[in-house]
This record gives sequence, structure tokens and C-alpha cells, in this order.
Amino acid sequence: MLINKKIWVTLGLASVVSIVALTSMAPDKEFKNLKVLPKHITDRQLDQVMDEWSHSLGVHCNFCHVRNEAEKKMDFASDAKPEKEMARKMYKMMNKINQKYFEAKKDSLGMVMKSGVNCNTCHHGESHPEVKVPERRRGPGGPPPGGAPSPGGIGVPQGDHKQ
Repeated sequence: MLINKKIWVTLGLASVVSIVALTSMAPDKEFKNLKVLPKHITDRQLDQVMDEWSHSLGVHCNFCHVRNEAEKKMDFASDAKPEKEMARKMYKMMNKINQKYFEAKKDSLGMVMKSGVNCNTCHHGESHPEVKVPERRRGPGGPPPGGAPSPGGIGVPQGDHKQ
């Protein structure tokens, strides 16, 4: 009889341990509507990506995502804002640039591990970075006022040629 009790206690403890182990191993939630980010990205990885993007553009979640007023929370899966699609296009462009020119490597999820350029490279904390043409230098070595090249060549003042 003592052996039967030991078997039942052992089986009972083993089943409790098994149930606890199985319930604690709940899979990461599946995100909806991921089109450029990996489908099996973790909460932490997604938070890191979104934090990087929001800091690089100087924006908050509502810049790309809409709020569902009925549920009183953000609807991250919605594509209602055009900024979200633009972010996807910019992310694809950044990846192509990094792969082509910087030979960027990817991790097991397909995320670029280290890159030559990122969102901040152009945005510098601005949601809509202004395209700026560099000012032309004037003075020694620069073009003369008026924009026409000097007769001695581009940026070379006349009379400074060595013979």
C-alpha cells in the first residue's frame, strides 16, 4: 500500500510540474499586419525598433498609428495613416542601401544587425527632414560671385595658373 501512495504522489507532483511548465511557456503573441519586420519578432525587439524609429524622427506612436476610440487604445495593425506605409518604404530603402553599400549582416530573424545608415542618418530627430543643398563656397578655390566658372577652370581664379 505504501508503494501505491508513493506512485500516486510522484505522478501527482509530476503532472503539476508539467502543467505549470506548459502554461509558463506561452508563445510570444503574433503581431498583426507586419509587412517589413519579421513575423516572429519578440515584444522586446519590436519595442526596440519602434523606439529607434520614434527617436530618430522625433515622433510618438500616433505619428504612424491610429487610436481606436471605441476601445480606447492604439490600433497598431491599422494602415489608416499614410505615414505607416512611408515608414515601410523607408525601411526597405535603408536595408537595400545597407546590403548593397555596407554589406550589412542579418540576424536569425532577418533584422539588420549593424548598418551603415539608419533612420537618424537623414532625419536627425525631424519627422520631415528638409532637403538642403549645400551652400557654394566663395573665395579662394570657390566659384566667383555670380555663379559663372572662372576662365581658368572651375574654382581657379584667373592669373593663378603655374606655367
